[in-house]
Amino acid sequence: MSQPSEPATIRLLCVEDNADDVELMAIALERADPLRHYELTRVDDAAGFAHALEGQFDVILCDFNMPRFSPYAALQILMSRQSGIPLIVVTRAIGEEAAVHVLRCGAKDYLTKDKLGTLPQIIERVMNERQRARDQERMGLELEAAYRRLKTLSARLVVAQERERDLISRELHDQLGQTLTGMVIHLHAAQRTDNAEVARKHTDTAMEMAQGAVQQVKTLSFSLRPPQLDLLGLVAATQWAVQRIAEPAQLAFKMSWRGDEPEKPGVAAAVVLRLVQEALTNIVRHAKASHVTVRLRFLDNERIGLLVVDDGVGFDKLAMLGGETSERNMGLRGMIERTELAGGRLQIRTRPGKGVRVRAVL
Repeated sequence: MSQPSEPATIRLLCVEDNADDVELMAIALERADPLRHYELTRVDDAAGFAHALEGQFDVILCDFNMPRFSPYAALQILMSRQSGIPLIVVTRAIGEEAAVHVLRCGAKDYLTKDKLGTLPQIIERVMNERQRARDQERMGLELEAAYRRLKTLSARLVVAQERERDLISRELHDQLGQTLTGMVIHLHAAQRTDNAEVARKHTDTAMEMAQGAVQQVKTLSFSLRPPQLDLLGLVAATQWAVQRIAEPAQLAFKMSWRGDEPEKPGVAAAVVLRLVQEALTNIVRHAKASHVTVRLRFLDNERIGLLVVDDGVGFDKLAMLGGETSERNMGLRGMIERTELAGGRLQIRTRPGKGVRVRAVL
């Protein structure tokens, strides 16, 4: 047969000038609640009370009428120490006005000594109230911390959006804008010349530049959201993105996936695709890698796992991400921020000469 569990111990600090009354309380508690063990410690003055508070107690039982101490003094000491130990007044009969006053001053309850049989229930109730107060305080702190994280993420989202807009603006100005300006110049030149051959050359050049502008628009549109994602799904869009970035750089690649892909790509799919694009771009620009592996995992609850591994030169993670945002770490920080804003987590494992492993779950 299994042995019964040990009874829970409740530690009581008894502020009482009569040792016999403490003994009577111990007997009453044992009789009324035999399955629980009560450990009683007696003090009878302010010094003893303050010294006893160095220990751990669940409840304080305090007599009302003592020559050298009072529940009011005890409550003041508890308040000065910011202690949340509940205090119950256990005394002989006192007037209703005095009882109400001591409760207003912070006592959790009061009990007359001729009704000690109900003391276990009162002790349990005030302990439960204290636990609820602790839980509410903990939840409040967690809520406050979550709010601070939300504010931080919101600020980072604004920065990320501005960075994206700045990138798109530069792309439009430096590439598409210049191409369109060149087209206009050649078309004007074709209109101004009387030489048909020169006009044809200017027109042909403008046509070539127009075709280049169309390709630039397609490239920019693909960077924002590849059409394959909505038409064919995440796997096909990822394959296309990897091939499109890796092949021109003569970077060997391998891609695999596992699990059932959802019929409609959600927000997580779009974020995963952007992570793949950013990771491959970083590899081509900085890693000096010869091979990259991309793996997708379709998990339960529509979660998606991503792993990107290269055999490049790696980097010092602490030195790269430990400081402020700069041109050197903007891509990596962007990946981290994008993942966190989508409710996921991203891990980067690397060291100099050992390549990089980027793992994300969204």
